[in-house]
Amino acid sequence: MANPLYDTLFGRHAESDAVFLHLADGVTLSYRTFLEMAAQYAGLLTEVGLKPGDRVAVQIEKSPQALAVYAACAQAGLVFLPLNTAYTPDEVAYFVSNSGAGIVLCDDRKRDGLAPIAERCGAQLETLNEDGSGSFAEKAATCPKSFQTVSRDTDDLAAFLYTSGTTGRSKGAMLSQGNLLSNAETLRHEWRFTASDVLLHALPIFHTHGLFVATNITLLAGSQMIFLPKFDLDQMIAAMPRATTMMGVPTFYTRLLGDARFTKELAAHMRLFVSGSAPLLAETHVQFEQRTGHRILERYGMTETNMNTSNPYDGERRAGTVGFPLPGVELKITDSKTGETLPKGEIGDIEVRGPNVFQGYWQMPEKTAEELRADGFFITGDLGQIDADGYVSIVGRNKDLIISGGYNIYPKEIELLLDEQPGVLESAVIGVPHPDFGESVVGVLVAMPDQELNLDHIKENIGKSLARFKQPQKLVVLPELPRNTMGKVQKKSLREDFADTFV
Repeated sequence: MANPLYDTLFGRHAESDAVFLHLADGVTLSYRTFLEMAAQYAGLLTEVGLKPGDRVAVQIEKSPQALAVYAACAQAGLVFLPLNTAYTPDEVAYFVSNSGAGIVLCDDRKRDGLAPIAERCGAQLETLNEDGSGSFAEKAATCPKSFQTVSRDTDDLAAFLYTSGTTGRSKGAMLSQGNLLSNAETLRHEWRFTASDVLLHALPIFHTHGLFVATNITLLAGSQMIFLPKFDLDQMIAAMPRATTMMGVPTFYTRLLGDARFTKELAAHMRLFVSGSAPLLAETHVQFEQRTGHRILERYGMTETNMNTSNPYDGERRAGTVGFPLPGVELKITDSKTGETLPKGEIGDIEVRGPNVFQGYWQMPEKTAEELRADGFFITGDLGQIDADGYVSIVGRNKDLIISGGYNIYPKEIELLLDEQPGVLESAVIGVPHPDFGESVVGVLVAMPDQELNLDHIKENIGKSLARFKQPQKLVVLPELPRNTMGKVQKKSLREDFADTFV
């Protein structure tokens, strides 16, 4: 019986004693040992009554065992639902209830908070801890180390990933086996992954980046991973000599650059550095290349689509862009009102179509119809443009567009100017309510270490390059910008904090 996702990513390694995971404590785990553990987990999930298509909600710390639950779900035909470990019980309650999860796996420390939620939702509750202990692991240990893989098709659902819910209730993006496989196969080829690669993995695995990009590519190529629980600067620097590739968010790279131990010699044997999940500052590109000789490869993806574009492996990796649409992915820039395709150079909605695009939002047919067109194009909610050479740039989120006095203002244009000002480390531009203009522009700045910003000079400098209606009416300085776990600036939080600025 065929199961494309399991067979292609996992099953073909079942007899392999090659190393799959290098853990922080020096322990290694072979593909065979890992998949025997996953088979036991699949056996237990089936034994407790879960059937193909049922959802498995997990809020557990990153570990080989947590990753094995993903493999187990694939083998048993279950839908894997990873949840951010920072979510509160109230937030988890929504995900469990909305998804109709049949079982919830959590850390022992969260059991008391989640037990009444699981009971109320009719879900079983088991524990799985970072060290591999817990009721789930104990029960699974009695199951056979082999499991008859459940037959599934490429159109069958493999995972739910819930969006962040910044504009209302989180939406469960339904991802099929075909969605995940097509993207992994394309990226493995585009980024030249082989069995000789060793990926330095410090990303969380409740998110597309760490799970469906980093892990799936590794599995597909038969590579190895140095599997760190989280980003730890000392561990990253110690592990880098054993790695050939790394995937990270921008803060990984800025923190590495801030440490004198991160040298050209340390990174000399590395083949590829990939960045995503949040925009990488042009200055970081420059500093990284000057320090190491490597040009970071930046790409663009999202929960509903996995990866859509990538800067080229061979060729110019252009700072400030996310490269070209991946093979098999169509990308266009459209007018938000008419849906018509815009010419190169104009800013509009980014729409994508391809085998990577999700199946829709769970139990939200209206939202699905709003964002997923009948012809298969997904309206991403991102604003972008395509330059004369075909490189795609992300200007911002549609919801971050500022409309002041009837004029459209794109925050990215202003942020690029602010980032160039003396002493500015980074910036975020937001629109806040204004009694006369509807919205007005506020620039939030973070200073470089030991730098004091002259806001009057900054206003004067950017005023030379910006029309008056685009110029920030107020500049403020914060110690740092609020970010989520993947490094994305939380502009919604900033808009709330500064909502009364002009009122």
